[in-house]
Amino acid sequence: MAKTSAVEKNKRRRKMTARYANKRAELKAIIMDQSKPIEERFRAQLQLAALPRNSSKTRIRNRCEVTGRPRAYYRKLKMSRIALRELGSQGLIPGLVKSSW
Repeated sequence: MAKTSAVEKNKRRRKMTARYANKRAELKAIIMDQSKPIEERFRAQLQLAALPRNSSKTRIRNRCEVTGRPRAYYRKLKMSRIALRELGSQGLIPGLVKSSW
């Protein structure tokens, strides 16, 4: 089980990313628009840099929904390999049969 503080910090990052998504997209569109004057693009770049760092999507860490484990994460199932194996052995994941020989 992962530290509760790490899991909660990641949840806050997800909320902050959702809150600032539109603002970041608008500023990035201005920055990438070559037809705009350089001063306006630079101003947009400064505004983007002034936003909280945790509002960036790249700061989010994929974590297991069951255990909070940050590594060996399956995106499709949103869980780690260990949680997947345990739940699969118990028959709690439809369509998954863990082989044993």
